Amino acid sequence: MKILIELPTWLGDAVMATPAIENIINYYENSNITLIGSINSTEALKYHPKINRTFVLEKKYISLYQITRQLGRFDIFFSFRNSFRAKFLSFFINSKKKYQIKNEKNHNYHQVEKYNNFINACLKKNFFVGKLIINNNNKLTIKKSNLLLGINPGASYGNAKRWYPEEFAKVAAKLSDRYEIIIFGGSDEKNIADDIENSLIAKDVLNYKNLAGKTSISELISHIANLDLFITGDSGPMHLAASFQIPTVSIFGPTRDEDTSQWMNAKSVVVKKNLDCQPCMKRTCPLKHHNCMKFIQAKDVLEAVKSLN
Repeated sequence: MKILIELPTWLGDAVMATPAIENIINYYENSNITLIGSINSTEALKYHPKINRTFVLEKKYISLYQITRQLGRFDIFFSFRNSFRAKFLSFFINSKKKYQIKNEKNHNYHQVEKYNNFINACLKKNFFVGKLIINNNNKLTIKKSNLLLGINPGASYGNAKRWYPEEFAKVAAKLSDRYEIIIFGGSDEKNIADDIENSLIAKDVLNYKNLAGKTSISELISHIANLDLFITGDSGPMHLAASFQIPTVSIFGPTRDEDTSQWMNAKSVVVKKNLDCQPCMKRTCPLKHHNCMKFIQAKDVLEAVKSLN
């Protein structure tokens, strides 16, 4: 059995799809499985021992058509994407059976459940939704002599999901006597990470590393897997932390924590303000005040940290 799976584009969504993908893998034992998707999603999932091949998709339509000629023939194709580009790609995929997810607007389900519901509907099964599964390839050896706190201020979806650098720095400074600090972020999040670093320096906190823009996805996975505490916005790394059961404080503003909070992490706390305008699901604040994040203070996050102990 040859199976092709198109992953969600965003890192966090790809991680949230792993229980559904695991159900596919377990149902079709001894299958040859190929993953296609963005560089972030394929890098995060390619070390699964049952994955045979991965291909990174480019955005240009001609590139999508060309890769379908390279992939070959499949028995089943599952796509966790529902964009026009994904439908274009699916049209040219050579597969006996093709299944493509539809946007599910029922907010009574977590996104992890929505992905699993898609697979259950395809295969007419009732698979249990398990934990998030990310395989750490262990290429990065991390010497750990102290407790490690990870700070993740970025969020790829948009600025509205980002808490403020000064507040992150206040939290990190308060915890710096017990934790070594690691600041995470993508290459496009270096500015906010640098703001946190500068604020820590101003507070005479020097036991930190700023890794923003300096890690590959596999290195990011290894670093997060070694943390003792993670403080983050609603983001891909938040879901990576859930897969390793890292004690986590997640800061939510415009997005629905019921949909995208950490899945099956017993040590997970959400900090949010429950304003009337929440959740707006917008990339930038439509009311121009950003109160859903502005009203969250360092003391709120520190209280959440205490509750994890």
